Amino acid sequence: MITIRSSEKRGYADYRWLKSYHTFSFANYYDPDYMGFRSLRVINEDRVIGGAGFDTHGHRDMEILTYVLEGELEHKDSMGNGSIIRPGEVQRMSAGTGILHSEYNHSKSTPVHFFQIWIIPREKGLPPSYEQKKIDLDKTPGELQLIAAPDSSKGVITIHQDVQLYAAKLLKNQDLTYRVPLERHLWLQVAKGEIDLNGMILHTGDGAAISEETKLTIKAQTEAEILVFDLA
Repeated sequence: MITIRSSEKRGYADYRWLKSYHTFSFANYYDPDYMGFRSLRVINEDRVIGGAGFDTHGHRDMEILTYVLEGELEHKDSMGNGSIIRPGEVQRMSAGTGILHSEYNHSKSTPVHFFQIWIIPREKGLPPSYEQKKIDLDKTPGELQLIAAPDSSKGVITIHQDVQLYAAKLLKNQDLTYRVPLERHLWLQVAKGEIDLNGMILHTGDGAAISEETKLTIKAQTEAEILVFDLA
C-alpha cells in the first residue's frame, strides 16, 4: 500500500524570515491524520532568508537530522559544537537528556533551503551527541546511498533508532529498484524533481507512506533527488 502525501496539502508557516512546510503536525499546524509515520515524527522543509535563523532553543529526547539542499546553515550548540552544513553533508544531533542549539543562515544575502527531520529515539535519556558527515551523491547517480543507520560500523551517521536513511540523485529517465525487507515500512520524500514510484507520479515536496510492499521501482521523470526512510 502506498499513500501519497502531496506537497500542497502539507502544513505551511510564513514568518517572513522563514517559510516552512510541515509534512507532519508541527508547532501551530495540527492534523490528527499526520502525526508522524512509525518513528519518523517531523519532516520540515525550511527556507531561511540571508542573515536570519533560529535563536538558541532547547530539545530533549529526539534524533534531529539536517539535510541541506541549497545554501549554508550555521550550527552552534551547548556541547561546544560549531559547524556549517552545506549540500553534500548530513548532520545528526541527539538531544537526549537536553541540549540547546541555534541555527542561522551562514550567508547574509543568499537563502538556505534544508530539511529538518526528527526521529523518536529507541529510548529516552540518552547522552546528547553530535555528528556530521560528507556524502557525495553525484558519484553514484541512480543509486540509493545509505547516509544514516543505527550501526555506526557502516561509516554513516548514527541514528539511535531502528531506521536506515538513504538518499539518491537520479538523472532523467534513470531508474532504481529497492526490495523492501519483510515487515519494514518506508517513507519516501521527493527533495527535487519528479519521479514515478510504482506507477504513481510524485513531484518536488511530495512524500509517500509505504507499507506491505515488496519492491519499489523508482524512475526519474526529470533530474531528481530523493530521501528514503526504511523503518521498523
